[in-house]
Amino acid sequence: MKLALYSGTFDPITKGHKEIIKRASKMCDKLVVAVLNNNSKKTLFSLEERKEMVEETLKGIKNIEVVEHSGLLVDYMKEIKCRYIIRGLRAVIDYEYELSLAYGNYDISEGEIETVFIPASKEYLYVSSSVVRELALYNGKLDNYLDEYVIEKIKKRFKE
Repeated sequence: MKLALYSGTFDPITKGHKEIIKRASKMCDKLVVAVLNNNSKKTLFSLEERKEMVEETLKGIKNIEVVEHSGLLVDYMKEIKCRYIIRGLRAVIDYEYELSLAYGNYDISEGEIETVFIPASKEYLYVSSSVVRELALYNGKLDNYLDEYVIEKIKKRFKE
């Protein structure tokens, strides 16, 4: 794979996301990390804030580019001539959801876009942005799930 894409809302970006991105970056020449604006989700951080946290968290990975995106991901992928979506899988419930997205993207792209699944490492099987937000709300321990930079951002947000 010369070019691949990994997308998410990243509200906030977790160590689980980072681990999948690091592994995916070794599979391609360039990995585009698309921070999505999902109108069906109420986010804690703005699109710009999420992009900035992703950039800061991933700054040591050389072959990535972080972009913001709203709209159909398949359209953006056609625009940048990218044929591969990388998706992380945690538990069985992820598989069913991600499989439906993979088939949808394949159909919408008329067979041009393939999805590559990377299983999460066992220490991140149950890490999600929603779990992290819940922990932060109740002053839970976050260092197993988030980089220090993101911890500071989320703590500041909950103080506001």
